[in-house]
Amino acid sequence: MPSLSVKELTTDLLIRYGFQILGALVILGVGLLLARWVGNLMAQWLERRHLEPPVRSLMVKTVRVVVLIFTLVVALDKFGFQVAPLVAGIGVAGLGIGIALQGVLSNVVAGLSIILTKPFRVGEWISIVGVYGQVSSIELFSTTLAHVDRSKVVIPNRKIIGEILHNYGAMRQIDLTIGVAYGTNIGNAIGVLREILSRNSRVLKEPAPSLGVVLLGDSSVDIAVKPWVLVADYGVAASEINQSILEEFQARGIEMPFPQREVRLLKDQASDAVT
Repeated sequence: MPSLSVKELTTDLLIRYGFQILGALVILGVGLLLARWVGNLMAQWLERRHLEPPVRSLMVKTVRVVVLIFTLVVALDKFGFQVAPLVAGIGVAGLGIGIALQGVLSNVVAGLSIILTKPFRVGEWISIVGVYGQVSSIELFSTTLAHVDRSKVVIPNRKIIGEILHNYGAMRQIDLTIGVAYGTNIGNAIGVLREILSRNSRVLKEPAPSLGVVLLGDSSVDIAVKPWVLVADYGVAASEINQSILEEFQARGIEMPFPQREVRLLKDQASDAVT
């Protein structure tokens, strides 16, 4: 049998497999368009169901991948490949990948659990697994907290599920204790504190601030000042309120005593102790 030249061999392959290759390419092209179209329809349908963005994104990507895999299998079958062994091989490979990525998959499952059960939402202040901060994003693999020093704390979702979670919500209560002298008119002092809080734009009107005497100390009457503020205003509001209280009390002559002790030494007892 005479050997074929490259041109003749190429021509022979095109004649024998050209229509199969063309058909496979057409199927792949149609599959890509179909995957995009089905994904867009799924995204619109899920958006009307008011699902969380990460869930919508995952479901849309899953549908597109399934359509593409189905299209690829049909194209390979058109090209003459045996599909059954390929599907079995994909199943075995998927099992191996799943075992190797147990930690990643557990993060995904935990992320879906967080998104669906909603133990916290973006913008809320939480404390969990020894860290705290404002929730800035909830993804499938991790949850990100914005810390007070403007750093970010990234927590794998599997570390969150099953832990004790303290969710402060979108607002926090400032807990201040102000000491005044025993001779102070307590009603007048509480009125001044209430006026200070009402002037601060960061203090929320509802729920109303809590004020009242909490302790009769050794040298002062302690008054609790507990206004509510938004999470973002917590640190700044506390500083502003403290400064306003100090300035207002000084201006109105309200004494804020400091701890002190009186020590007396009796002369006779001291002389006996020396002898």
